[in-house]
Amino acid sequence: MTIYNPDNLPKNDNLNRFAFVVDVKEQMFIRKGKMIAFYGNLSFEAMGNSVLDILVQHAFNAPKYIHDFVVAQGQGQLLLGDNGNDLACYDLDKANMTIRAKNLLGFSKDVICQESTLPGFLTMLGSGKVIASSNGPVHFLELPCRVDEQAVLGWADCPSPSYRYDYEHVKGWASAAGALTGFTLSGEEKQVDFTGSGTVLIQSSELDVNGSATLMNLLAQLPMLGRNELTQLSLSAQQRIKDCR
Repeated sequence: MTIYNPDNLPKNDNLNRFAFVVDVKEQMFIRKGKMIAFYGNLSFEAMGNSVLDILVQHAFNAPKYIHDFVVAQGQGQLLLGDNGNDLACYDLDKANMTIRAKNLLGFSKDVICQESTLPGFLTMLGSGKVIASSNGPVHFLELPCRVDEQAVLGWADCPSPSYRYDYEHVKGWASAAGALTGFTLSGEEKQVDFTGSGTVLIQSSELDVNGSATLMNLLAQLPMLGRNELTQLSLSAQQRIKDCR
């Protein structure tokens, strides 16, 4: 069994499949709740702090997601995790990369983050590090290809994809009725169509990243909360729902 300390921790690399170590020497954007430990003199500042306004204006152009991230600053080693999902770091060199928003764990301050034309995704531009989670190992596909929507983690250096429907699969009355009532089509019926040149990143499973542990932990705490605390939780949940629209 290896016991880790600041001297034997990897720098800007995976500790294992499920944890990543960031060697923080300058400001970085980190998703809330994904820090599992750190060494050194680090602080975490919420977005909107006046001291960070210039940094945020330059690097974070996705107001819908601004409350999901904090700025880590100082000197130290930061360990990130995401409910036991696989973690990986991608080094951008004057490139663009689009990542599913809920999978984005962090990125360096020189990378510009903005909302993608495809809802639920964020486009990263420039040079620097991007850290993301996935449901299982990530595989890279050359274009052109079509991918199950839920398996798409992101894409790099290619135009925004479009949706492709297999109408032979959905033209039946039952399928059509299901689609009209909000039924979600499977990957055999609806795919994301990638054309041109570039690379597609896919997860090993079409299931969503595992975030149920957070919800189960929250539900377990509800019986211990008083009326005022439940009211505050309700207001926070309503605001979070508005931010996700």
